Amino acid sequence: MKQEIILLNIIGEDKAGISSSLTEILSQYNIPILDIGQAVIHDQLSLGIMFKIPQKTESSPILKDLLFKAYELNVQAKFTPVNEGNYNEWVNQQGKKRFIITLISRETTATQLSKLTDLIYKQGLNIDVIARLTGRLPLDNHTKITRSSIELSVRGNPIDELSFRKSLMDISKKTGADIAFQEDNIFRRNRRLVCFDMDSTLIQTEVIVELAKRHGVGEQVHKITEAAMRGELDFNESFVQRVALLKGLDESVMEDIARNLPITEGAEILFKALNKYGFKTAILSGGFNYFGKYLQHKLGIDYVFSNELEIKDGKLTGKHLGDIVNGEMKAELLKKIAFKEDIHLEQVVAVGDGANDLPMLNIAGLGIAFHAKPKVKENAQQAISTIGLDAILYLMGFRDREIGIE
Repeated sequence: MKQEIILLNIIGEDKAGISSSLTEILSQYNIPILDIGQAVIHDQLSLGIMFKIPQKTESSPILKDLLFKAYELNVQAKFTPVNEGNYNEWVNQQGKKRFIITLISRETTATQLSKLTDLIYKQGLNIDVIARLTGRLPLDNHTKITRSSIELSVRGNPIDELSFRKSLMDISKKTGADIAFQEDNIFRRNRRLVCFDMDSTLIQTEVIVELAKRHGVGEQVHKITEAAMRGELDFNESFVQRVALLKGLDESVMEDIARNLPITEGAEILFKALNKYGFKTAILSGGFNYFGKYLQHKLGIDYVFSNELEIKDGKLTGKHLGDIVNGEMKAELLKKIAFKEDIHLEQVVAVGDGANDLPMLNIAGLGIAFHAKPKVKENAQQAISTIGLDAILYLMGFRDREIGIE
């Protein structure tokens, strides 16, 4: 004998007591609940309850009582019979992989969602849940920096994952949204260490450029930097040459620059949340330790590894102390911190903007190219270009109410 399965859909104005009233009726008949889901947009409720009618139990009295209660509550009730074969097929889909797609922008548009959901459909994926991570947007937002993030939980395997990721990047470029695609696994929900580049990531400047300008050698430093970008010099060689040009700069200049570092948008929000929830944090930078320590004190960062400038009699000598922190060193330092803290690499988030950040971005469970050049974006797992550093929290699944933003 086939079992009778019913899907009850409730639509109407949200009010207290709807779920309890309906489930109370089902409890009186000892009804097993197979699935339940609820969403509220503005003040409108959409509630679904799938239940099984026990054998030798008549469904008519149950449906009648539910319908009458819905009338009393002034909501619409719809009953849909579910074929047992279709139900079993739905249950068997549980083994499919799950992914999280996060859409981030200043303001979510219909075009962004239309292009994204169409691509999801064409790749053979099914959307299970759509949720808003950010707070409700005010109609008049002229005086407030806005951010909007939508999270989609999808199930299945993309027909062509490489093509899918490329198409996500195309949508991002055309619509002005950041789109992250991650496997929904235990590591994604349990990040524990976040590592940052410093210059042009935590701060909106390159400190060596600021030092060079104050010392009157800005043009020379710029030429060396350009040569390194053309591949004529490696990072270590260009670093030594640029530091040598700073010889004789007074230490007080460093102090002045440190006090006026332009902190990147969203950094304070990000670190407040990371510190609140017990994350370990680190600066892994090819910049200078003097400024990394300043940020460590200001933002509450656990570890700082960057280059040490030699100072004698209050002036820079044009030399550095110890090993140079380059791209490979950043990756090694990330591994060492994770090992010390007993953290799996899949639980690590790495954030940076330059090519020398790619080694650490690619070994972290979540590597994020932040406001980076196209080449870095293309070679990183994820990219953020539309809003500030607080966007990292949305990629980690945080909601505004959990990070103190309403």
